[in-house]
Amino acid sequence: FPYVRTVVPTGPSHQGMERQCLLRKADETEYIALYRDTQPGQNVYWHGFGEPPVLSFRAAFDDMEFNRQRQLQRKLVKGRFAGGNLGWVMAEDMELFACLYHKPLTRPTPQQSEVLTLIENAGPFNIQQLKEETGLLVKQITPILHRLQEAFLLYEDQYDGEWDRGWYRFAEMFPDVDTRRYSKTKALKILLQRFAYRTVWFDAAMAKAFYRVPEKEIRNAAASLVSEGILIPRESGYLLKSDEALLRDYAPRDIRSVYALHRNDFLYKIQEPALKQMARNLTDGLPYDCEPLQYLLIDGRFHGAAAGHFRYGPYDLNDIVCDLPDAENRREEILQAVLAVNPDGQPKRFLGKDLSPQNNL
Repeated sequence: FPYVRTVVPTGPSHQGMERQCLLRKADETEYIALYRDTQPGQNVYWHGFGEPPVLSFRAAFDDMEFNRQRQLQRKLVKGRFAGGNLGWVMAEDMELFACLYHKPLTRPTPQQSEVLTLIENAGPFNIQQLKEETGLLVKQITPILHRLQEAFLLYEDQYDGEWDRGWYRFAEMFPDVDTRRYSKTKALKILLQRFAYRTVWFDAAMAKAFYRVPEKEIRNAAASLVSEGILIPRESGYLLKSDEALLRDYAPRDIRSVYALHRNDFLYKIQEPALKQMARNLTDGLPYDCEPLQYLLIDGRFHGAAAGHFRYGPYDLNDIVCDLPDAENRREEILQAVLAVNPDGQPKRFLGKDLSPQNNL
């Protein structure tokens, strides 16, 4: 099954690219289904603070504005999910994700109890109001709110891009959500079926990287789905039983495209550990800042990164590193992809070679 092999640094199969709307962009109906299957959604890495989540390159319309409206209508709601990270899920799926990521607060500290009681009795409050009411410092209040958020006791109502956000009792905003409705295994089983459809093939490491739950729990959920005839094992991973016939006679097709994917992108997140290692291999020993800014998905496979330094304003694009044997032949195509997501940037090097004008005369 080489055509569904997605262990990094190969990348998604043709079928995976198609199902993630990277070959043909999604209309609104397709986009909503794609978003559901790749939740929790996140905004653009580093520069997306306060912005709606996006699925870069997948939509045939402005999905940032589309999701901004979904936020305003509270169709997309915020929480702390995978590893305590912020993310956006569809309101109807809040219960599913709450069941998976609920971290009960069994021994609240006095300060946690004070903040929770205040909001329960007289909320909502923003952070400044909590500071005035409790006398606590913002740096004390913030981690308290985050911990109560992870316990699904409080909800941060970020329905727009403003920073002055109200904190509510979770039960006030979601009266029908029961964090015990599903066991963690049941919640994972639901999510893994969606995950399998969009990735075509996955292994436990990929699901662990994305959902940030222990690999043992993923394997147990996957084994249960195998026993139910929903998943089938393939090459130390899994695919949907319903995809077996589709893939049996599948012939790989050439893909010609270059995408510079940010570090909150779904494809990056599911393969993060191996992609980080790939970037280290390509930048080891370079004498300038070479943190990966975006990762290069070329012809459906990961082959490099735009490297440099994050900063407010244009990033420092110090080098474009790539392991393609014919990378030089595709230099302009790769540079265009990088500049498409760094419109004010100016790459200094390509494969270590200076790109300054005097060196290209």
